[in-house]
Amino acid sequence: MGLDIDIIKTRAKGDYRLSKVRGECMISVRIPGGIMPAFLLSTAQHIAEKYGNGIIHLTTRQKLAMPGIHYRDIDKVNAELEPFIQDITVEMCGIEVEDTKAGYQSIAGRNIVACQGSRICQKANTDTTGLAQRLEHHIYPQPYHLKIVAAGCPNDCAKANMADFGILGITKINFTPERCIGCGACVRACQHHAVNCLSLKNGKAVKEESKCIGCGECVLACPTLAWQRDPKQLYMVKLGGRTSKKTPRVGKTFLNWVTEDVIHQVISNLLEFEKEMLKGTPVYLHMGHLIDRAGYHKFKERVLRGVALNPEAQVAERIYWSEEEYVANIHLK
Repeated sequence: MGLDIDIIKTRAKGDYRLSKVRGECMISVRIPGGIMPAFLLSTAQHIAEKYGNGIIHLTTRQKLAMPGIHYRDIDKVNAELEPFIQDITVEMCGIEVEDTKAGYQSIAGRNIVACQGSRICQKANTDTTGLAQRLEHHIYPQPYHLKIVAAGCPNDCAKANMADFGILGITKINFTPERCIGCGACVRACQHHAVNCLSLKNGKAVKEESKCIGCGECVLACPTLAWQRDPKQLYMVKLGGRTSKKTPRVGKTFLNWVTEDVIHQVISNLLEFEKEMLKGTPVYLHMGHLIDRAGYHKFKERVLRGVALNPEAQVAERIYWSEEEYVANIHLK
């Protein structure tokens, strides 16, 4: 289905944004995880130069945006977007698209942002690129607003703490005492880079398990491989983070030590929760505001309904939000 002027004005379909110049808009392409085949850059260049103003914006959500596109060219631009939709949406993410020349059919679920992940970064505990691509079918082309960010470790370079639904790759660390030489490298790394949960006792490293966040810094520091990541992929989920002109806030830990299967189930329920709260009418609203409306306990009951939690999983009993209030600069003297 193509995109007409009235649809663009209501921002209901198609990943377009109005510009201040009458009769122009901006189009951006979905790139889950921020990684795409290099040859698609030539497609973006072609669209920007032929239909736009010759500029490409690298957005904060890891998309390529081409501004200055005229309404009269929308159908042509939709057709030109086919390589992006075919190679990324269909082939890379496995989403069925009825007409790959009709452009994007929804802008509600924002592009899933991810750090470099374990394909590139040695600190990452998980392949964030692959995760983002596997989660895309939840987000596109459903109509409800949701921002997901995936970070490969709790260092959170991708800023998952500021997303509606932030995912951090973590790991259970296996320890082989016989390999430990008591050098203290892991202790120093944990103290400097992480949560200071390690110490030396009788010439061996010991861990305070309740403090460990599964970041993997000890694995990188150990010269004898006494610490090793467990192959089972686990995640921490942050909830309700947001930027805002009024009450921005950092997300809080909702789930810990959960598997990817749990995340898929929760996101499916979360979108149903959003649909129910908005009575079936998509509205641009951060997830945190909807949680505030419903109350955390009602939200938790809804999004965990029917979810099979893995044995290691932990769920927040309560969440205490902490907001920065811009209104009237009330905290300033």
